[in-house]
Amino acid sequence: MISLGIDTSNYATSVSVVDFDRRKILYNKKIFLPVEEGKIGLRQQEALFHHVKNLDSIFSEDIDLSRVDAIGVSSKPKSDENSYMPCFLRGKMCAKTVAKSLDKPVFETSHQTGHLTSALYYLNNERLYNRKILMMHVSGGTTDIMLAENGEVIKTLGSSLDLFAGQAIDRLGVKLGFPFPAGVYVSRLAAKNTEKIKNVKISVKGFDCNLSGLENICDRLLACGSSKEYVCAYCLEFISSTLSKMIKNAQNAYGNLPVVMAGGVMSSEYIKNYFSKYAGDISFVDPVYSRDNAIGVAVYAARKVING
Repeated sequence: MISLGIDTSNYATSVSVVDFDRRKILYNKKIFLPVEEGKIGLRQQEALFHHVKNLDSIFSEDIDLSRVDAIGVSSKPKSDENSYMPCFLRGKMCAKTVAKSLDKPVFETSHQTGHLTSALYYLNNERLYNRKILMMHVSGGTTDIMLAENGEVIKTLGSSLDLFAGQAIDRLGVKLGFPFPAGVYVSRLAAKNTEKIKNVKISVKGFDCNLSGLENICDRLLACGSSKEYVCAYCLEFISSTLSKMIKNAQNAYGNLPVVMAGGVMSSEYIKNYFSKYAGDISFVDPVYSRDNAIGVAVYAARKVING
């Protein structure tokens, strides 16, 4: 079973071809959307334009589509009924065009389910497909804890009510002079910190959190002369503590379910180290499978065909 995946998020254009039966990634290409120096993102019309250019470039390459059996695409950001973001329309249009030309089925899903399926494919644990689990999806556009079952997100339990974790990290990184997205640079600086992190007071109510105060705290720390390493570590410690509390509250309500961590922020080694002390069943995945990619939606399509 060979499947094609297409994902057009607000961060990157991604295309993957997966040989599901042999567990091989035959093709995997991601092009980050260009963001001007000092900026912290793109408007939707700009993202849509860049996806057009990127998909044209990718499909002009020598990709073997002759053996593709199914096409998967993320057509919206979340699994919620009213979820919508224009940048995903370009990927959907491309997937339907390819499916029609190959006379193969196309399966639409959400960007979040794509992240979940990518993580589960990497973990290669069928037990996680066949039961209820929790997924923590943390990126520049989400800080969500969700209930999933049979490899699909079925319900968003809680979210950030203001700033997303990835936004907080990127804004700090850009202020420190790093290019957008800045998560990898913030994580590297945080790992060099030798000072004890103090006064981390998070805001979590039930399954929801607030992160807007974190940006103000980081600004104050920098203004007071704290080192860049300390401020980056504080930022990631605050986010890690927030996620930990959201997970504990969800497990108290739904039982001690396994947790899969997905999204670009979850590729941070600092955050992984924080959760290495967590007593529950929490799984992180390789950054290739955790960050934005089209592997998950390709796997999603293959599993749909195999499962009828």
